Amino acid sequence: MNFNTINGIQIAGNIYAHIQNEIQSLHIQPSLVAVLVWNNPASLRYIEQKKKWAETVWIQFTLKHFEIDISQKELEAEIHKINTHPDIHGCIVQLPLPNHIDSLSIISTLSPKKDVDGFHPENQWKTVIGDDSGMIPCTPAGIMHIFADQNISLSGKKVAILWRSNIVGKPLTNLLINAGATVVSCNSQTPDITLYTKDADIIVLATGNPGLLRADMISKEAIIIDVWFSVINGKICGDADFENISKNGNLITPVPGGVWPLTVAFLMKNTLEASKKLAEEK
Repeated sequence: MNFNTINGIQIAGNIYAHIQNEIQSLHIQPSLVAVLVWNNPASLRYIEQKKKWAETVWIQFTLKHFEIDISQKELEAEIHKINTHPDIHGCIVQLPLPNHIDSLSIISTLSPKKDVDGFHPENQWKTVIGDDSGMIPCTPAGIMHIFADQNISLSGKKVAILWRSNIVGKPLTNLLINAGATVVSCNSQTPDITLYTKDADIIVLATGNPGLLRADMISKEAIIIDVWFSVINGKICGDADFENISKNGNLITPVPGGVWPLTVAFLMKNTLEASKKLAEEK
């Protein structure tokens, strides 16, 4: 990686070291359950990465794997079991779910205290109002940590966020607003995103549109946070033209090796925090 590249793997490593030290001082072993429906290859890969890092930091990991024909009612019943199980501290529902399952209903069924993805409406609302007692969604939390790690002040900064998902775009918008930034949210209906990217101090991309952001669309001082990835001819690439933008001297997260390691690290951090809070309640 060149000196303009933000090394997410290294930053995540520091977080894992902190988590390991804290877990060693606990009287309980944090536990994380992943709920997976069907055999989506991408979902299986994500689960394997989460399992690997959970076990690395001594978090007990369990996969609950259900067939694609499970009904809404049956899946909700399984979520209720997780909610009431005293030794389960965190739970993630791997998305996407099959079309016959109402994803929002399933996520809303999960206890917000065990929702370590931060997708439950209660946790999303707390993110909006700046209440840190909830679970912050992992990718936005990871991005905010990048800014802190790189000593990037957000107060007064102009930020353009490209896309508006409940997982990244919307919660990150609110976190940045709460930190004093001026935020513009762009999407597929935005007539000309260049009007906003050229003026932005920070640009966050999570569109799944490879090479969308080019060097001629940004200022030479802009910081680029590239979240999403696509596979083109067997090569993983992000939404930004990494090669030319990094040559331009812009500070940028690579794909892979940028934001994704922070997403997984904050999933583990949220699981640790959930275990501590539930232990206190006991």
